Amino acid sequence: MTNTRLKAALAVAATVASAAASAQAPADAAQAARDICAGRLKSETLVGAAIDRAKERAELNAFVTLDEAGALAAAKQIDIVIARSRGQGCRPLTGVPIVVKDNIHVAGLPSTGGTPALKDFKPKADAPVVKKLRSAGAIVIGKTQMHELAFGISGYNPAFNTGTEVGVRNAYDTSKSAGGSSAGTGAALGARVVLAGLGTDTGGSVRIPCAFNGCVALRPTVGRYPQQGILPISHTRDTAGPMALAMADVELLDRVIAGGPAAKPANLKSVRLGLVKPMLANMDADTQAAFDAVLAKLKGAGVTLVDVEMPKLLELNGAVGFPLALYEAYDDVVKYLRGTGTGVTIDKLAEQIASPDVKGTYQGLVIPRKLPGPDNSLTDAKPAYDAAMKTSRPALQKLYAATFRQHKLDAIVFPTVPKVAMAADAESSSVPTFIGVIQNTDPGSNAGVPGLQMPIALGATSKLPVGLELDGPAGSDRHLLAIGLALEPLFGRLPPPAK
Repeated sequence: MTNTRLKAALAVAATVASAAASAQAPADAAQAARDICAGRLKSETLVGAAIDRAKERAELNAFVTLDEAGALAAAKQIDIVIARSRGQGCRPLTGVPIVVKDNIHVAGLPSTGGTPALKDFKPKADAPVVKKLRSAGAIVIGKTQMHELAFGISGYNPAFNTGTEVGVRNAYDTSKSAGGSSAGTGAALGARVVLAGLGTDTGGSVRIPCAFNGCVALRPTVGRYPQQGILPISHTRDTAGPMALAMADVELLDRVIAGGPAAKPANLKSVRLGLVKPMLANMDADTQAAFDAVLAKLKGAGVTLVDVEMPKLLELNGAVGFPLALYEAYDDVVKYLRGTGTGVTIDKLAEQIASPDVKGTYQGLVIPRKLPGPDNSLTDAKPAYDAAMKTSRPALQKLYAATFRQHKLDAIVFPTVPKVAMAADAESSSVPTFIGVIQNTDPGSNAGVPGLQMPIALGATSKLPVGLELDGPAGSDRHLLAIGLALEPLFGRLPPPAK
């Protein structure tokens, strides 16, 4: 690494972690773009530092593809244009490096979905969400590793590893899980490789990795973002989502993708947040302590906290989650494979799956259209799917809407994950672990409401990140972000990893 790049990398890492960092380095993506436009910072320097940092943390297995040549060429061109135009016509993300989960199309780069059968698939066009970010000036430095086919929450994927260990590793402790399925984006952010990136979320897949790696993530209201050019699981539940180190960057990425005016920090004294008992269960000591401390901060800042009941929440959610994801995956993946011209059938895809948990899910449930029943039996998925779509999901959505309305809530607040990151091993992909991790992220996903994950602390014992989530009414994305902008100074940002 050159001295220039080393200094830039250290400056970026320091700045995103501390308000006391050098004033010459960008605190967030918007500041980086302004610095590049003003000539205070070269895009090539920032992109080069990000690439070098990605290589330094190769043991994280965060990347499937690192586009060094393409990203540096794009950065050089931006610097030339900036110099010629004297900063005129700058865009919100001019010259800023980002990363993109490997199930989202980036033109000319492999889009593997984390699975071997798609290793040679190179889309010719950007997914609309990527196109919007690149049109705003962002530079994609690489595609990030993920739980295979996005079917899991651990990121423990034997395919495409750059380090000596299996699966994506936690930026704060490489013996721990990075979460999933947007594991690589979460790890890259936690390791301070970049300031922002994209993931996808079906049941927690942008929020869980950010809870484990200390970043911010938004699962938008379903339908807010275009879903074309993304390898699917469930068209009813899937959405792309922005992930970043700063609230301002998640707000900016959402604004670039979905439009609308800039959000301003909310008045916390007018904010009402609900506490729902089932979402406060099963916490480990670090998460409990961090969450209790945050509740005290919220009360001190004038936020109104309200205990609310959500009758049959878990029952309704259980009737929706697996039936939707497992049933819709077959048709949605078949349609994707045919429409993108991969030349891969769903049977060939399943044959080459590298992760035992995902292979078992595809061959035992997705392809035969089955659901797990009592006593290890299998049942036809269609009746449960029909019931979920006709009855259970509408009832779940009605329950959320009624709860927000009756209690005049801006959001429900809870720990994103009840426990800090688990060990990065095969057990991290087990069914019991999966169910425990998605305890709080799954219900809102099935209801289609927006969810905002924010880091709140490093665990007192584990020294691992702890996350807090706010779930708001459907369509309240910008207001949820405004609350997040007000809360970030209250919570503070987490320090970077030691390495």
